[in-house]
Amino acid sequence: MGTRWSVSCDVEPEIATDALHQALAAAVEQVDRQMSPWKPDSDLNRLNQAPPDHWVALPAQILQVLTRALDISRLSSGAFDPAVGALVDAWGFGAVRDRPDAAAIRAAAQATYQPAHQGLELDALAGRACKRAPVQLDLCGIAKGYAVDQMAAVLQRHGVQHALVALDGELRAVGSQADGQPWAVAVESPQPGRRAAHGVIELQDLAIATSGDYRRWVEVGGVRLSHTMDARRAAPVHHAVASVTVLARDCMSADAWATALLVAGPGEGPALAQRMGLEALFLLRREGRWVELGLGRFAAAPAANPMAHHHAPTAPPAPPHAR
Repeated sequence: MGTRWSVSCDVEPEIATDALHQALAAAVEQVDRQMSPWKPDSDLNRLNQAPPDHWVALPAQILQVLTRALDISRLSSGAFDPAVGALVDAWGFGAVRDRPDAAAIRAAAQATYQPAHQGLELDALAGRACKRAPVQLDLCGIAKGYAVDQMAAVLQRHGVQHALVALDGELRAVGSQADGQPWAVAVESPQPGRRAAHGVIELQDLAIATSGDYRRWVEVGGVRLSHTMDARRAAPVHHAVASVTVLARDCMSADAWATALLVAGPGEGPALAQRMGLEALFLLRREGRWVELGLGRFAAAPAANPMAHHHAPTAPPAPPHAR
């Protein structure tokens, strides 16, 4: 899990900024320590290494994330599925290897598909989890959003009322800016190798996450394949959707749903977003140009649309974001 984070905030004089910074860093480190697939002794890896039908004691934080992950796995019919660890590693995007391995890809593809919400049992009251099948979990599609939520909670506990929290491209606004203006955030244009803003959206007490296929990929036979895995197909995402941006009250939900809608693709994705009442922006590649498909606030008429393409926002936007 990436740990590049930042907070823009207005702090009252009585707030100890050193203690606040330490608390924010500790919140991110706690999520990384529990949920990173790159840390051999993380709680996630303890669960992955446990045999099926063996209960593993887990902290409350990772159990909260696993609970939400399984909920969204069910609701998305497996489009979001944390049981993609073997696929991620096989294609060279995980902790095991840095390039695709043909034998590992075949093994992952031939394994019997069982979504995480069927292969993992949680007992939150007892603080434990049990794999009912040999699944390998990866929480990278939801844990960063949760880390943002944890940082937002730290800020609120310290009395901060105006802040913008960011971790590797997942963002959450705590209130507005101190002058009452919303926070302006750039949504990245999905162009490989180039950082540019597609538009700007204004946030107030909202979270935003973008999932795309243009930052991390592997090229096989001249075809570019995304780092995001479709567990149902046992293969990387490969279709016309370049990116999906989702708004939600909490960043954990925005993060997971952005991944789910990207995996779902140009046909299933918008229908799923509409069915779930999500506010989402799909950017599709069509004949050499970008086509927007928006729901919720993203579907508003241009004059009222929070996505601004042709005029400057009321405040300098935060950097473009995606993962």
